[in-house]
Amino acid sequence: MKFQDYDIDDKVKRGLEELDFKRPTDIQYKSIPNILDGEDLLAIAHTGTGKTAAFGIPMIHLIYQRKEAQRRYSGVQALIMVPTHELALQIKSVFDKIAKYTSVKTLALIGGVDQEPQIEALTKGVDIVVATPGRMFDLISQGHLQTHRIEILVLDEADHMLDLGFKDDIIDILYKLPKRRQTLFFSATINKQIKKTAYNIVKRGAIRIQLSTSDPVAKNIEHFVLFVHMDHKRFFLERVMMENPEQKVLAFVRTKVRAERVSKAMARVEIPSLTIHGDKTQEERVEVLDQFRTGDVRLLIGTDIAARGIDIPDIGIVINYDLPDESENYVHRVGRTGRGKNRGHAYSFCAPEEEAILDDIQEFLEKEITVLKVDDEEYHDTLQIERDRTNDYMSLIEEIQDLEASKKKNYKWKKKK
Repeated sequence: MKFQDYDIDDKVKRGLEELDFKRPTDIQYKSIPNILDGEDLLAIAHTGTGKTAAFGIPMIHLIYQRKEAQRRYSGVQALIMVPTHELALQIKSVFDKIAKYTSVKTLALIGGVDQEPQIEALTKGVDIVVATPGRMFDLISQGHLQTHRIEILVLDEADHMLDLGFKDDIIDILYKLPKRRQTLFFSATINKQIKKTAYNIVKRGAIRIQLSTSDPVAKNIEHFVLFVHMDHKRFFLERVMMENPEQKVLAFVRTKVRAERVSKAMARVEIPSLTIHGDKTQEERVEVLDQFRTGDVRLLIGTDIAARGIDIPDIGIVINYDLPDESENYVHRVGRTGRGKNRGHAYSFCAPEEEAILDDIQEFLEKEITVLKVDDEEYHDTLQIERDRTNDYMSLIEEIQDLEASKKKNYKWKKKK
């Protein structure tokens, strides 16, 4: 079945055609007809399967049809709650492209930026709001965001929202919305807590769609683990970059400080990199992602803040430079590659002290990750190159220090003379 065969407005189809969307993915094929029919939905599908378009296409069609029928602005009609700023901006970008030839307007409400432009946009009129909880409740309390006409509620990346402690926010927003509404619940993973929350907010007869239950990650991603010492990881990151000169690489580390340290280590071997983490302002994050998206810099180093909401189709390699503490985060990290029909590679650098974490990840995946073996001679050659480089660097430092000391000595001698 092609998108042109769906009973959706021609102007929506025109937007899809420009995006080169021809045939629906599995999650889109199963979701779109049910959403068009007004059904509540609980959908479980791994990242990179086209979930945003799965709810975006029918939502934009339904809202556009209502606007055309009413011939007047009726206020915000749909609310999409998301856990991160990046995901909110990404969804808005996709919606804007799908709705390009319609009158449907989408607004991202996120913190970390000036709220005045957001208030101005709400005043002028928007149809769909994509929001993180903090800024959303701020603008509701100030009276700028009206929720009494909202007919569709979407919870995207619901599992991550629960991980971040947004359960109370989810419950609170329900009391501010009309009881007669359509609720769409999307998650990459499923557990008892997610099931309980989902069934508390969707209708009893909600449609349940669950894809890839046996494998929570996309089939077109190859997974490898490399056993290395913690202090040697940077040498092998350098090696991956050198051996894949055309690929965009996203490397995940555990902390903000570590992200900057790894970036500096790469700079010493003349490999440019960008960093993204919680200490970056929203404007800095957007600029970093733009540079990475355009390919100006091929290596992005980030904390798990980057695991959700980054939809850059041509990331060829994801590296777990540090293994994630939560097994589910492995799924979200590696889901940044192998998106759509593209193939991807995921490499995990596992130090001896991380082997227990690796066991947990493999248990969660219900399969073992292929071990990438590096023979002893090759391993030691890699380390020797780094030792030689370090020795050269230290020699240069000593020469500079000797030169500085000599200058000071001559200066003192001249001054004394």
